[in-house]
Parts: sequence; structure tokens; C-alpha cells
Amino acid sequence: MPAVLPFRLLPTSSGLRPLMHLGLMMTLSASPLFIPTSWADDAARRSYQVPAGSLSAALTRFAGQAGVSLSVDPVLVRGRSSDGLSGEYGVEEGFARLLQGSGLQLQPVGDQAYILSPAADGAGMQLPSTSIHSVSDQATDQVYAGGQVSRSGSLGMLGNQDFMDTPFSITSYTKETLKNQQARTLNDAVAVDPSVRSSNPAGGRFEQFTVRGFSLFNSDVSYGGLYGILPTYAIDMEIAERVDILKGPSAVLNGIAPRGSIGGGINIVPKRATDEPITEVTGLFASESQFGGAVDVGRRFGEEQRFGVRFNGVQQDGDTEWDDQAVKRETGVLGLDLREERLRLSLDIGHSKRHVDAPQERVELAAGARVPDADDIDDNFAQPWTFSNTKDSFGALRGEYDVNESLMVYAAYGARKGNYNFLRHGVQNTQDNGNFTLVPRTFRRDEDVKTATVGARQWFSTGSVNHTLNLSLNRFDMDFDNAGERYLRSIGNIYNPVDIAPPGRPNRFDDSTHTEDRFTSAALADTLGLFEDRLLVTLGARLQRVKITNWTNGVRDQEQNDETDTSPLVGVVYKATDELSLYANYVEGLTQGETAPSTASNAEEIFPPFTSKQGEIGAKYDLGDFALTAAVFRIEQPAYQFDNQNTFKPNGELTNQGVELNLFGEPLEGLRLLGGVMFLDSEQSDTTNGEFDGNDGTGAPEVNANLGVEWDIRAVQGLTLTARAIHTSSQFLDPANEQKIDSWERYDLGGRYAFKLGSSPVTLRATVENVLDKTYWASAATSSDSAAGLTLSTPRTWLVSATVGF
Repeated sequence: MPAVLPFRLLPTSSGLRPLMHLGLMMTLSASPLFIPTSWADDAARRSYQVPAGSLSAALTRFAGQAGVSLSVDPVLVRGRSSDGLSGEYGVEEGFARLLQGSGLQLQPVGDQAYILSPAADGAGMQLPSTSIHSVSDQATDQVYAGGQVSRSGSLGMLGNQDFMDTPFSITSYTKETLKNQQARTLNDAVAVDPSVRSSNPAGGRFEQFTVRGFSLFNSDVSYGGLYGILPTYAIDMEIAERVDILKGPSAVLNGIAPRGSIGGGINIVPKRATDEPITEVTGLFASESQFGGAVDVGRRFGEEQRFGVRFNGVQQDGDTEWDDQAVKRETGVLGLDLREERLRLSLDIGHSKRHVDAPQERVELAAGARVPDADDIDDNFAQPWTFSNTKDSFGALRGEYDVNESLMVYAAYGARKGNYNFLRHGVQNTQDNGNFTLVPRTFRRDEDVKTATVGARQWFSTGSVNHTLNLSLNRFDMDFDNAGERYLRSIGNIYNPVDIAPPGRPNRFDDSTHTEDRFTSAALADTLGLFEDRLLVTLGARLQRVKITNWTNGVRDQEQNDETDTSPLVGVVYKATDELSLYANYVEGLTQGETAPSTASNAEEIFPPFTSKQGEIGAKYDLGDFALTAAVFRIEQPAYQFDNQNTFKPNGELTNQGVELNLFGEPLEGLRLLGGVMFLDSEQSDTTNGEFDGNDGTGAPEVNANLGVEWDIRAVQGLTLTARAIHTSSQFLDPANEQKIDSWERYDLGGRYAFKLGSSPVTLRATVENVLDKTYWASAATSSDSAAGLTLSTPRTWLVSATVGF
């Protein structure tokens, strides 16, 4: 087997060029690790990831991965660029994609051996159009071994990138993972990731998460790269092609997150019609008695299947495991797309409704009260007359156009209207005996979001350095109105709930508020590829402006937040070998300040924007069938706390630093692993009079660990057994570190069976979450509309589904 030869396109004299064309030139040979049994037949296809850049570098990488020899006259490729490629290709098809529009053609000269020569008509090799350098997250998934994780993920303005080429920690979970774990909402989907935890009850009014110990709100979950488009309170997973979880601040990459999340970002990739028709119907069941169904239909039409239609819809309704609680969810999304030779367009239109009876709330403790025993809570302490109604209509239009072989421009526009209506009560000031203050409250909120981005990406070379230049302009507008009433207080008890009468006439009207958020930014970044793209250096910056204006009872507040800042980005990837990448990044971001919770004396006050900072180093090891990633990070942001007058305000700084280890893949045939561990050190500093200096941050466990296993039973074809263990260590509720919840573990078991009924594929799935039926406090964190509170775990839950394809 030949050894790897360096590929350097050196100048040659004109007298030598004929000899070069006869094959006396440089030869590319594959690394032994990448040579397949045979690539002579182009029907043999595999996944490739070749970044855009110089044509010479692109041909080098592709030939090496394909395990073939390619002889090239350096003069032919000098000064030429390639768009790269991303997806599954045969060998000659892949070369054709790289050479498209170059005026060059590929000629086979033997078994797994080729040369380049000028095309007879100068046109070069041509192929039907496909998206080869998409920024919109609509490129075909390149699934890693085992099918649970995608190789590529979204990096905002930098586009989709292979995880080995990325100077960040990112994990992208495939739709198959979501289906097999029977994820209903994003809350279920993120349970696979050790750096992410849910920080609001699963049966609550809304979903909220922590990433690397910092809050992340649904408003900050992007949809195909656009913020604020998806439903604010819960996102159904039937609409997702892929879920990208990017760790650390991402304002330079994606623009300003609407709610200021800095620990990480989540991107939902829309579904698109595939070349093969899709018709799937799924029956759903979740205990106690939630029944429903989902449909997934996709078709492509027209010449070369240029026009695509994909519809996903879900409806599920019924009682949950908690007394008096019922959940009804409905979502439908229609996705249209058009693929032309140079133009790619897509349109997504969706509508979502959700109703919850007796939604659970966080438990807020009185100062100095001991943490309640979660084991002693057997019933739902939310009153049966409480409810949550949410409705969202949303859409997004995206387009990309290839100006030429080295320049692409793109634009996207999204909008959403949301209407929310709640009758709820907090669980406030809970005492040692379980008594809490019950204040019924109605709350109404209307949201109107419009967001847009335009950008350009250009590939070029300066000498031996390849460049990928990105320009992005972003605008995010959100108007929202809040109003509500409050009613006479009562007393509840978390251990012995007692039904009280529904509220009568209100005794207090909340101020009606109107808020306008205006976020604008412009970013420029250049990724430099050196040493044949072994070293990738990304340098960038984003100029950001955050402007927030408030009206209270129709009167404009005199103070408004209007801040401008420039945030830098430095990212470095060094490919030490084809299997090992080392990376580092430093990134800053201007982030919207926190909003005072509704229980604070300064409720709804929005604080000025602040600058977050992250430094990170890491390594990624790709064994082909199994991958390991490691990261060491440090993130800084202001800390917020309540003072003695119940005023919510900044107090010092919060620094979260830690280590992440992740693993995924199929190390043995039929055995798949997915999981990892995060070690976190969260520390407060510079607090008033040093009162809390050195204390742990709230809601920040020192250890999170996940391990999921799938095992295919060879004796029964199509049968797979699954298991998952989740561990979260203890965490503090208050900045004084006097109230602390214990560590907890959750175990899930399940299985699936795939077979054919006639010509129709059928998959049966069954899962038991929290199989030991343990009750525990899952989180101690601050919500979007209340003080720091405790999140109760979900009881044992049965999930059953049956998917039939037609």
C-alpha cells in the first residue's frame, strides 16, 4: 500500500509539461486508514467533507480521502479555487463537483488512478445543481457512524462545518436520535447532552435550560440560524431535521441572542424534501393517557427534482403523570424549497398551539428555610384551575445565490406572532413545613418578531494561503406587550395540596408594558487555511448595537438601554493528523442584560447590556467509527441577585470554568455510545462588600454526566435495546450557599423493533424514563419570570410509538 506523499504544486518548465501530462508528475495517494476495498465503481459512495479554497488543496484532500491517485500539472490549477463539497459522492462524481466550471476534466488512466487535462470545449465537468456551500443549515446531513450525531453543524455566519474543522465545541443530534428517544419537545431532546440541563418542570408553562451553568431561553433557540422565530414557550421536535448545540458565547457567529443566553446556543435545522419520497405516519402514547399522532410527508417535483415539499404535523392530547394535569400540543410546518443551478430558495411556514392544565411551577424558598424533601411530594401542588395557553405563527424565507464559482450571497427573513394567556400562581416563600404563599395571577403577553440577515461568502487564495471570507449583516426586532391582574393571596402546601376556589375579582392590576427590542450588527470574518489547510485560523469581529425602549401604561420610560460594542473572535484549528484536531478560541459578545423577575420589587426592569467573554481550548479525536472530544473553557459575565429590599440587580461577576468530555459513535458493530461528562467550577467575585466572593454560583452543579447505550440484538434482526443514565451533582439555590439540593440520578430503559409489513417499513419503540420512579429536585436556577426556584423531577413516564412508512 503506497505511503502518503505531500502534494505541492511546484512550477515546471514548459519543456517538462508534456511529460507531466504523460503522468510523470506528482501523485496523490491515500492514507491506509482511508482506502476502501474498491472505488473503481462510482456506485460506491461515501461521505466527504472538503472545505472551499484553492483547487489544489481541494483535490488533495478529496483524493486522499477517496484513496485514489491523481496526477496534476501545477500550471493547470494555479490560481483556481473550488467551492468544496459536502455530502455523499462517488469518486468521479466528487471530482466532477470540485472541477465544475474550472475548464478541466478528469481522465482515468488505470485502476484508481486519474489525471487532469483541459476540457475539449473549455467547459469542464458539469453536474446538476446541489447545495454545496450552504449557510442556511439545509445541506444534507453527513451522519457519523452510529447515526446519532451529524458530522456537520451550524456555525452561524461561518456556515455548516465538519466538527473536526470547527474551533468550537459543537454536537449535532440527528432526527433519528430524536425519533428513537421519542423526544416530544426540546426539553426531551437536550437530555442526551451532558453540558445541558433543563431548569423548569417538564409539566410547566415553559421550557428553559442551562448550558455550561448559564441560562438559555427558548427565545434564544434559532431556526435555521434565525433567532426568535420558533415558539417562545415549547418547541415540538417533530419539525427538526437536526439539533445543533454549540457551547459558549456565539454573538459573533449568530448575532445577539434576544434573551442574552451566553452559555451556548441551540439551532433547530428545518426539514427538507429528500430525493427519495417520504411518507411516514406515527402513533404516539405517553403516560398517563396522552394519545396522538404525527405525519411526515415529503416529495420532490420537476426537472431534476428541483422543487421540494415537506410537511410535518403532530397532535397529542391527554393527562400526564401529575394529578389534574393535562397537555395538548399541536404543531404543523410546511417546508418548500427550490434548487436551481446557482440559486437555492426555501420557505417554512408553521403554526403551533399548546394548552396545559395545572402547569407546575418552581418552588421558591423563604430566606433561611431548609430545602424541602422532594421524596415527600406525591401530588401536583398546582391548583386545578390554573392553565397555560400559547399560540405561535411563524415563517422564514431564505435564499442563496452563487455569483460565480468563488462568491456566494445569501439572505433570510423571518417573522413570528405569538399570543400567550396564563392563569397561574407562584409557589413563593415556602416554609419548613411546606406552606407557601399562593398568589393567583393572570398574565397576557403578545409578541411580534421580525428578523433578517444578509451576507456574502467568498473563497480565494493569496499565495499558499486559502481564505474563506464571510460578511454578515443582522437585524432583530421584537415588540412585546405584557398585562395582567393579581388576586387575593392564599396559603398552599407542597406536601398536602388542598384545592381552593378559583379567583374572583382582582385586587391589583399589573402595569401594562410595551417593550421594543432593536438589535443590529455587522460582522466580518476570515478563515485562513495554511499548510494545505492543516492549520485553520479564523479572525473576526462583530459591531453590535442593542437598543431597548419601554413604555409603562402608555408612557415612555425616560431611561432606555442603547449600547454599542465591537466583539472580537479568534479561532484556531490545527489538524495534527487526519484523526486528531486541536483547537482554541477566544470570543466576546455584547449581550442583553437580565430582566427583573415578576416577584421582584423592580419587576420587569431590563438591565443594560454587558460584554461576556470566553476562552476555550480543546481536542477532537476521530477514529472513524468512534469520536472523542475534550474542551477546557472559561466564561465570565455579571452576576444578578436580590438585595434585602427584594430588588433584583447586578452584583459582582460570575465565572464558570470547566472541562467537557464527549463521546459518540459505534466502537463495535451493533453497539452505539452517546454521552460525556462536564466538570464545572462556578464562582462569584466582586460582590458588594465581598459578601459572596468565592461562593458557588446558583444552579451550577460541579458534575454532569450522561451515558446512552444502544445494542442491536443479532439473534433477532431489527431488535435494539437502549439504556441511558444521567447524573447531576448537588447545586446551590442562593448566592450565600446556604440552601442546597442533593445530587440525583435518572435511569431510562427502552427498545425498538424494526421490520417490514409487506413493503412498508415499521418501527415500534418503547421507553421508560425514570424507570426507578425517583422524585428529586432536578435544578436550582432562576426563571424568566420568578426568583430562584427548585424544579421538581418528572415521575416514571412510559413512551410508546409506532412508525409506518409508505
